[in-house]
Amino acid sequence: MRSEPTASPARPNILILMTDQQRTGFTAGAGGPDSMPRVDALLEDGTRFERAYTSAPACVPARTSLLTGRFPSAHRVRQNSTPQHAVYSSDLLDVLRGQGYRLHFAGKPHMHARPEDFDAYHGPFMHEGGPADSAEEEAFDAWLHELDHSVAHEPAPFAPEVQLPSRIIDGAIRDLDAMTGEDPFLLWVSFPEPHNPYQVPEPYFSMFDPAEVPDRTVGPEVLDRVGWRFRWLHALIEDKRPGFDAEWRRLRANYLGMLRLIDDQIGRLLDRLGPALEETVVIVLSDHGDLVGEYGLQRKGAGLPEALVRIPLGVAGPGVSAQRRAEPVSIVDVLPTLCELVGAPFPPGVQGRSLLPLLEGEDVPAEEFSTMYAEHGYGGVSYGERDRPPLHFPYEGRSFDELNSVTQSGEMRMVVDGRYKLIADDLGTFSLHDLQQDPAEVHDLIDDPALAEVRERLLRRLSLWMMRVADDLPVGAYRPREAPHNWRWAGREIT
Repeated sequence: MRSEPTASPARPNILILMTDQQRTGFTAGAGGPDSMPRVDALLEDGTRFERAYTSAPACVPARTSLLTGRFPSAHRVRQNSTPQHAVYSSDLLDVLRGQGYRLHFAGKPHMHARPEDFDAYHGPFMHEGGPADSAEEEAFDAWLHELDHSVAHEPAPFAPEVQLPSRIIDGAIRDLDAMTGEDPFLLWVSFPEPHNPYQVPEPYFSMFDPAEVPDRTVGPEVLDRVGWRFRWLHALIEDKRPGFDAEWRRLRANYLGMLRLIDDQIGRLLDRLGPALEETVVIVLSDHGDLVGEYGLQRKGAGLPEALVRIPLGVAGPGVSAQRRAEPVSIVDVLPTLCELVGAPFPPGVQGRSLLPLLEGEDVPAEEFSTMYAEHGYGGVSYGERDRPPLHFPYEGRSFDELNSVTQSGEMRMVVDGRYKLIADDLGTFSLHDLQQDPAEVHDLIDDPALAEVRERLLRRLSLWMMRVADDLPVGAYRPREAPHNWRWAGREIT
C-alpha cells in the first residue's frame, strides 16, 4: 500500500505553483475577471501580497532570484541565455535537501537547476511543447510551434487534456502517487502559460468575450510620451506583423481563458493532495507580468512598467493568516521566507527578507517595508531608438523576440513606494511617476518642483538599495553582521 507523505509543523510540505508572465489584476481576487476561482478560494484562507514585485521582468533572471534570494546584478544571470552562470552559495534546493526534503519538479524550468538536482523531474516543458506521450500531444506541440508565439483567433483544435498545463499536472500527480516514506516534499509546478503563444481550446476560448475584457489603460497613442524602448519594440513588431495591435481584445480573452485552464489543472492537483494539503504551505506566484496590449504592445521587453514588474504572490497553509498585505515585497523574499519556515539559516549572499512574520499577521517596521527595488538590463551601454544592430533573430519575417540585444541593453533600476516610482538608467536619465494618478507611467514628474521632496527621498532610497544589493560573496575572513529576518533597515531612522 502506498504511504502518504507526512509533514510536521516545523517541516511542512511545500507546493510552489508558478505561472509564467501573469499580469496582476486579471483574477477576481485581484479585482479583475473570474479567471482563477480555485486559486482565489485557496488564497482566501491565506495571505495575498497586493504589491509584490519581480526582481527583473525576464524569465531566467527572475527564476534565478526565486531560487537564490538574490537580485540579478548579484547572481549575474541578467538574460535568458545565461542560467549556467548563476552565482550563489546555496539555493532553495540545497537548503531544503539539507532539511530532509524530497524535491520534485514538473513543468517549465528556465533556471540553473538541472533535472538531476531533483528526486523527480517531469519536463522540460517550454512554450512550444514538452515531453509527449501520444501522437496527439506531438501534433499539438507541432501546432504550437506553427503559431510562432502569436494570438490565435480560433480555438485550439485539440482537447484540453493535451494542453501543456494538463500534461504537467499529469506528471505532478504521478510523482505524488509514487511517493513513499515520511519525509516532507517540495513540489514545484511551473506552467509555461499564460505566456505567448496566446491560445486556448474550448470551452476556455469562449469563456471570456473579447468585447467585455478589461479595457487597457493606454494604447499606442502614448508611445511618444514613454521610453524609447517601447517605441523601438512597437516599430519592430509592426514591421513584422502589420496591424498586430488590432487583436488586443482577442489577446486578452485568450489570456483569461489560459488562466482558467491553468486554474482547473491546479484544482486537479489540490484535489489529489486531499488531506495532505492541510500540512502543505502553498506559494502562488509568477515570474513577471505581461503588457497584454498596454502601450500597443504584447509580451514584455520594454523597461520597468508596473504591468511587467508587478507579480501575483500569495501564500496559504498551516500557520498562515487570512489577510491582505500592502507592503512592497519581492520574489527574492521567497527563499529566506522558506529558510525561516523550515528552520534553516540564510545562505551567505541572500539579499531577500523573510516574510514569515508577515505571513503570521505581525506588524512590521516601516523602515524595512516601505519601498521595493527591481532591475533591468544585461549591461553595457544602452542602444538608442534608431539603432538596428544584429540580433539573435532576423529583421525579416514574422518571428521576433521582445527580449533582445536592444530592448535589454544597458542598465535600468527602479525604486517604488506606495504611490511614487523613480527609474534611473545608465545614460543618466531619471523619471518620476505618480502611480495613483498615472498608473501607466505616461507623465514624467521628475522636474515638478512640487515633488522635489518626493524625488529626493526616492533618490536616497535608490542609493540605499544599490548598496544593499551589492554582493556579499565570496565569503572571506570578515564576518558580516546579520539582522533578524534579514531586515537590514529595521529599527533605523531612514529618511
